[in-house]
Amino acid sequence: MEGLGTTGFWKIAEENRDRLAIADPDYNEISFGELYDLVNQISHGLRWMGLRPGDHISTTLPNCIQQVALCLAAYQSGYYVTTINWHLVGPEIAYILGNAESKAYITHERFADESKRALDEAGLDPSRAFSIGPVDGFRAFSDLVDGQPKERPEELSSGSIMFYTSGTTGRPKGVRRALDPRHPDEVASGSGMLFLLFGIMPHDDHVEITQAPTYHTAVNNWTTTALHWGHPVVLMDRWTPEAALERIEKYKVTYSHMVPTMFNRMLKMPEEMRNAYDVSSLRAMIHAAAPCPIETKWKMFEWWGDVIWEYYAATEGGGTIAPPQEWKKHPGTVGRAWPNSEVIVVDAEGNELPVGESGTIYMKMAGNTFEYYKADDKTKEARLRDFFTVGDIGYFNGEGYLFLNDRANDMIIAGGVNIYPQEIEGVIQQHDKVQDIAVFGIPHKDLGEEIKAVVELIPGAEAGDAVRDDIVAFYQDKMAKQKWPHSIDFTNDMPRDPNGKLYKRKLRDPYWEGHEGKIV
Repeated sequence: MEGLGTTGFWKIAEENRDRLAIADPDYNEISFGELYDLVNQISHGLRWMGLRPGDHISTTLPNCIQQVALCLAAYQSGYYVTTINWHLVGPEIAYILGNAESKAYITHERFADESKRALDEAGLDPSRAFSIGPVDGFRAFSDLVDGQPKERPEELSSGSIMFYTSGTTGRPKGVRRALDPRHPDEVASGSGMLFLLFGIMPHDDHVEITQAPTYHTAVNNWTTTALHWGHPVVLMDRWTPEAALERIEKYKVTYSHMVPTMFNRMLKMPEEMRNAYDVSSLRAMIHAAAPCPIETKWKMFEWWGDVIWEYYAATEGGGTIAPPQEWKKHPGTVGRAWPNSEVIVVDAEGNELPVGESGTIYMKMAGNTFEYYKADDKTKEARLRDFFTVGDIGYFNGEGYLFLNDRANDMIIAGGVNIYPQEIEGVIQQHDKVQDIAVFGIPHKDLGEEIKAVVELIPGAEAGDAVRDDIVAFYQDKMAKQKWPHSIDFTNDMPRDPNGKLYKRKLRDPYWEGHEGKIV
C-alpha cells in the first residue's frame, strides 16, 4: 500500500528476515524469515500430499507458532482453513471435519483423546493427520515439513478462513466465502483496512498481543493481520490478568483485541498489583464479542487512558465502531456503522423501527457475501433482503449510535415485561466480591419467568447468605425493582470459553427441565 511501507507478511519477510514475528506463550521467539520458511514448508508439504486450491484443512491447536503458520500457508495455497474450538469433544470435532470435507487435520498432544475420537469417527485418512507431540494414530508434524523447500511455491492462490459459528441450538454452521481471485500478496497487503479504523498503521513500532484462543474468528484475523501489517505478535495461551500485564510491559505492546471479561478480571486485581506494571505503551485496546458494563469501561479509561475502542460485528460481516471520545459522549453505545457497512433495526415483520425503539439488528457490508456451508435454510433464515442477523436486539439513539439490549433468546419476559439480563449483569458485576455473573429467566407459575442470577465470587470469598445479602443491598438503589433477581445462586465454574463467550444455556437448562415454552 503506497505510502504506508511494505505490507503483506511474505513481502515483509523477504525484506527483513530478522524482524521479530512471534513470541510464543513460553517466550520462544521466531523471526519473520524463520516463520516465512516454515509457512512455505507447510505449503509444499500439503501440496505434496495432493491438496489443491479449494481443499480444506482443519486444526485443533493451542495458541502456538504452528497454528499461525498453518493459517498463513492456507492463505497462500488457496485452501480453506478451520481452526476448531479445542473445547469440543470428539464427535463434535468429527462433525466439522466431515461437514467441511477436510483433507488434512493437525492437532496437539494436549487434545490427544478427543482428537483421536474425532479422527476415528470422521473416517479421515490417517496419513493426512498430524500432531504436535505424540498422539496415537497421528503422524508427527515434522513429517509434514521436514525436507520440504523453504522457498515460496511457484503456484500461489488466495485461501480463506472458514469459521464454524458456535450457535445456541443445533449443529455449528460453517461460514464460507468464495476464494479471492487476487494474488495472495495483494490480498495480504490490503487485509489491514479494519486496523486503520482504529488508527493502527503498518509498522509504526506497533506490537500486538493475542490474549484469547486463535480458534475465534476475530482473534485469528487480528493475529495474522498484525503480521501482514509488520507488527510482532505476542501469543498467550492460558490467560491470566497478571500474565497479560507482564507481557504488555515486557514487549511494549501497543494494541490488542480483548473481551470485557478480561477487563473485569483485571479490575479485580489488587490496585498495587495493577499499578506494578507499565502500560504506557498502549495505544488501542479494542474490545468486542460481548457487552461491556458501562462502569467497567469507565474504570478502564481511568486506568489506561483514552485507548479503549469498541466495535460490534459478526463472523458473517459488517458492524459498528465506537472510538473512545464518541463512547464517552454516548456511554454504552457500540458505535456507528463503519465505512461500507450498513446497520438497521427492524420489528418482527422486517420493518425498520424509529429512533429509540428496540428490535432485531441486521447488518450488511458492501462486497461481502457468505453462505452457511451446506445449510441453505440457515442462510435464508438469517437473511432479510441482503442483510443478515445473529439475533441481537438493540436500538439507535437520535444521533445514529447503536445500543445493544441483549440476545433475543436471552431476554426474560416476566409478567409481560421484557427484562434484559445484560443490564442486570452490568450492575452486579461492579460488586467487589463478584468475579463473574450470569442472569437468565427460569420458570414461574404466575409470571411465566422469574429472574435468576448465578454468581462466581472472587478467589477467597465465601459463598453464603452473608455475601448474598450484601449483593442484594448493593444493587437495590442502582436499578428498578422489576429488574432485581428473585434469587441468587453461586458457582465455582462459570461456563465461559477463553474468549469470554458465556454458555448461559448450560446454567439455564437444568431449571427448565420438564417445562415447555422456553425457546433457546
